[in-house]
Amino acid sequence: MDVLHFLPYIIGLGGVITLVTLSIIDLRVWLLPNWLNLTLGILGIAFHASLQFTILEPIQLLYGAFLGAGTLLTIRFFGNMYYKQDTLGLGDVKLLGAAGLWLGVEGVVMAMTIGAFAGLLHGIGFALARAIKEKSKPDMHRLMIPAGPGFCVGILVSCIWKFYPYLMG
Repeated sequence: MDVLHFLPYIIGLGGVITLVTLSIIDLRVWLLPNWLNLTLGILGIAFHASLQFTILEPIQLLYGAFLGAGTLLTIRFFGNMYYKQDTLGLGDVKLLGAAGLWLGVEGVVMAMTIGAFAGLLHGIGFALARAIKEKSKPDMHRLMIPAGPGFCVGILVSCIWKFYPYLMG
């Protein structure tokens, strides 16, 4: 076997490492660095190129990137308008744009949905842990947690769902 056969797996591993790194940084400092979001996007394009765009065509990657980033940018706009403060960082917008370059339209919608649910579970767990620590009732009002880790979970689950049949077949 030549190295080109293993290239999609190597790129996929790079994507997983990038998602884990993004999650750790966001949990620690509430930031999703541009260079890591860009790395994730480039790896997505490279992954599909290494498979000669047999899973998704280049235009589908662009549609996914526009939908992912556009949806989060819209949510950010209306959330900021309603709450009169930043409700979603631009790093999250860029993260979902990069995810679209991996997943296309259908996959990025799935990633956003799973990611939002993972974020909800993270928020509930955080509120419960804080309530136990402070010996008080859980307070969900204006609970603030970084959104990136939830979205990274959604992206990873969606990638596994979308690419497993191709990579194992």
